Order: sequence, then structure tokens, then C-alpha cells
Amino acid sequence: WIVPGGGLEPEEEPGGAAVREVFEEAGVKGKLGRLLGVFEQNQDRKHRTYVYVLTVTELLEDWEDSLSIGRKREWFKIEDAIKVLQCHKPVHAEYLEKLKLDGSATNGNSVAPQSQPAPESAP
Repeated sequence: WIVPGGGLEPEEEPGGAAVREVFEEAGVKGKLGRLLGVFEQNQDRKHRTYVYVLTVTELLEDWEDSLSIGRKREWFKIEDAIKVLQCHKPVHAEYLEKLKLDGSATNGNSVAPQSQPAPESAP
């Protein structure tokens, strides 16, 4: 299981990349909300992960990754997402744990239908 994400295209801002990656990998369209946090994975600060609120406006039945590699979409409560990610992508679980501890992840902003956390995608 993964959280949608990826690199920046030339001249692309982090928020634009977040919207594009969620669309490509999870078939989700939405309105970008506030930045919840920026996480750096190494001492050289060459790898940064930006985590945003996304208000979902549309869920596609079929999208690029679902057709090309059979990716599926599933929604999790934050606590459940942390448990799943601890097995598959521990660094993503750390991001959610930090956001949950800071109270940022439960501030009332909708990041998915019925105020659920961001989508998980499976190859």
C-alpha cells in the first residue's frame, strides 16, 4: 500500500505536484487545501515530502494507474492507515503519526469523503 506521491516536474510547485499525483495514482480530483507539514528524510535536505489537505470533488471509476497497472483505491481512518503503512511504508506512517500528534490531521478539514484521510493506492 502507498500514499499517492512523486517527484516534481520541471517548473512545478509542490502543491501542483500533489494534485497531479493524487489524480494519476488514485483517480481523485480535488481542491488543494492547506499545507499540513514538510518532512525531510536526510541530513542533506535533498528529499522533502509535502503533506496537504485535499478536499475531494470527484472520484474517477477508471484512471491512468487503474487501467495500466491495476491499481485500486481504498480509504482509511488515520489510525488504520498508520497501522497499514507501518508494514509497507514506515516513513509515511511516521508522517501521519507526527501530524496526528500535532493535532493537524484532525482539524476538521475534509481530506476525503466523509472526512476520512487521504487515499491509499495498491499496485
